[in-house]
Amino acid sequence: MKNKILIIGGTGFIGTNLSLYCLKNNWKITVLSRKKPIKKIKRINYIIADISKIKDLKKKIKPNYDYIINLGGNINHSSHNQTYLTHFVGLKNILEVVKNFNLVKFLQIGSSLEYGGNKSPHNEKMKINQKKLKSNYSKAKFLSTQFLLKNQKKFKFNFTIIRLYQVYGPHQKFDRLIPFVIKSCLLNKRFPCSAGSQLRDFVYIDDVMRGIILLLKSKKGNNQIVNLGFGRPIKVINVIKKIKKNINLGELDIGKIPIRKDESLVSYPNIKKIYKLVGWKPKIGLLTGLKYTINHYKKEI
Repeated sequence: MKNKILIIGGTGFIGTNLSLYCLKNNWKITVLSRKKPIKKIKRINYIIADISKIKDLKKKIKPNYDYIINLGGNINHSSHNQTYLTHFVGLKNILEVVKNFNLVKFLQIGSSLEYGGNKSPHNEKMKINQKKLKSNYSKAKFLSTQFLLKNQKKFKFNFTIIRLYQVYGPHQKFDRLIPFVIKSCLLNKRFPCSAGSQLRDFVYIDDVMRGIILLLKSKKGNNQIVNLGFGRPIKVINVIKKIKKNINLGELDIGKIPIRKDESLVSYPNIKKIYKLVGWKPKIGLLTGLKYTINHYKKEI
């Protein structure tokens, strides 16, 4: 029997890569998104629905899946109303529709930003002060996590909440840091960037896919929060310089973009828990991951 999976928000960066990953392993895939995909992938069933509208979901989601992954939500984090509706209300709507489904696992994609002002490395046992969460996105994700944890007895299935860090790789949009820098260098442009003193954790998409599938398949980690990142921070400016060195084109305009006042200067995870649960650790280092990503965008650009 094929594994049957519903990927909510499956036309975005992570969802596209997850769909391709599952296809390679002969899974039966359904993708639910608010808009039609720019390019459909063969052998995937697409459903168009808005997760902020429960009537829409009740019509579209049927109880014939083994796994559901929620990647849904508005990516324009500046809009408070849309961010709240698509992340928090969207999750509540999904759970109301599927609460009696006999799923093997429900997987909620959370965010490193849920840790707010907590000192890195972040661990899953940290207490979080909701008042210190700085963005609409982090607040909506944190509310979603709390809702799942507090209502777990209402669901017939187990779930895992994965808090992701900076994921990069093929199929990411050009408004994200690494694709933006790659494109600018490939086109030999002078481009603005911040001073890049922020310390961030960058994890390659294939490592993330492997971690997601391991947690889906394992009973360990049920009804818990699990960090998924590389576990080793690097200055943003060093990432930018590594891309430029690889491509050997482009000019940096360092300091042109100010660092946001609400931006954490240091953010990276403790990843001991995911290793203990399912034996996962990252295999693809930054230089290799950047090389793979650059080669992908060379073909696209």
